[in-house]
Amino acid sequence: MAGYVINLNSAEALELYVTSGVYSTVLNIKPDTKNWQVFEGTFADYASMKPGDNIYFFIKRKLYGIGEIISLEGNGISDCRFNNFPEASKLKYFDYSQVKNKLLWDEGEKSKNQRWICCFKPSPAFYTEGIDMDEVLFSKPEAFRMLRAFWKVSFLKIDDEENLALKEILLRKALEENIPKYPWSNEKHKQIITKLNSNYNLNVQDIIQSCFDTRTGSLNHEAALEAYIIYHLRDKSPHVTDIFGKWDYISRQVIASPFKPIDYMDKMDIFGYSFITGFSSLTPLKHKYLLIELKKGWATKDDVDQAMKYVDWIRSEYTRGDYNPIEAFLVCREFPKEVIEHHEKVAHRTYTIGVKPVKTLTWNKLSLVKYEAFKNTKGDVSIVFKKVK
Repeated sequence: MAGYVINLNSAEALELYVTSGVYSTVLNIKPDTKNWQVFEGTFADYASMKPGDNIYFFIKRKLYGIGEIISLEGNGISDCRFNNFPEASKLKYFDYSQVKNKLLWDEGEKSKNQRWICCFKPSPAFYTEGIDMDEVLFSKPEAFRMLRAFWKVSFLKIDDEENLALKEILLRKALEENIPKYPWSNEKHKQIITKLNSNYNLNVQDIIQSCFDTRTGSLNHEAALEAYIIYHLRDKSPHVTDIFGKWDYISRQVIASPFKPIDYMDKMDIFGYSFITGFSSLTPLKHKYLLIELKKGWATKDDVDQAMKYVDWIRSEYTRGDYNPIEAFLVCREFPKEVIEHHEKVAHRTYTIGVKPVKTLTWNKLSLVKYEAFKNTKGDVSIVFKKVK
């Protein structure tokens, strides 16, 4: 399972969340907000959450135990993440008075900017004393990639390998030192269940409706396109999985460069992998790897080169020199002729694998995918994807 590391600013906030089993990010949204990229990115993070994923809380260098994201069921609704109030996913400002009586989770005035919630339980516990991040990173250095880049974000998603390593050190330290646990009650969950209806379902339609460009048939923000694809990959929607396939793990903005100042690191728009199925294993074995590079407008030659740079990174960091498990996609509104020709020239790799015998193989699985957004007969925005090459 994946893990989510949540960045908090106080012990009071930690106690509030872990004793209630509910977390909601506070976004910096003002009446004059025009840049919604962080909003859409945070939505995408919530959209990728699944029951069974782990959740951790971090304050000033320390981590405080382990939780498990769970589904709540009521009134025909079942999910682990919700709109905190109806229309919460719309790219618009709400005053507290407009949402006060509709909130699933209410922390007062700031809850107007707490757009989504996730629900969880201790697994096995959250602790009153934290484990220092340095101790965590030293425990298994080779396992931690994203955790080393935890900077200037409200929370961070980590993959199965990193999640397992984090659980191992936190559990070991808690047992060795007999650290006291926070109490927990599911009373807040019961209250949320009584309020649930379809208006609280996480809704990516509100995201793309707000940034749809009718003139060009595109979205105004790449982050909105990223959120749309992640939302539908998580739910295995056929119109998306028919193009990109089905994946067990999906994440966004995954580090794809050697360690350096965080603001200068390259990041893959969407990264994922699938597991080998058909046998039981304590640690699932990865089978294939996914890369999706996104551009809201027309493609350029540089976009092809950038996608191939990320393919090379995955081959180096994840697949031990083998390109074959990698499936890559460049998604843009249009592909000019010169870009398609450039793709034919550079979007392949010749490599060798094996020992006796050695095999020389060619990889050419970077697909060019065109997207188009349009309003359907119901007035909703639909997006279709079509492979160009």
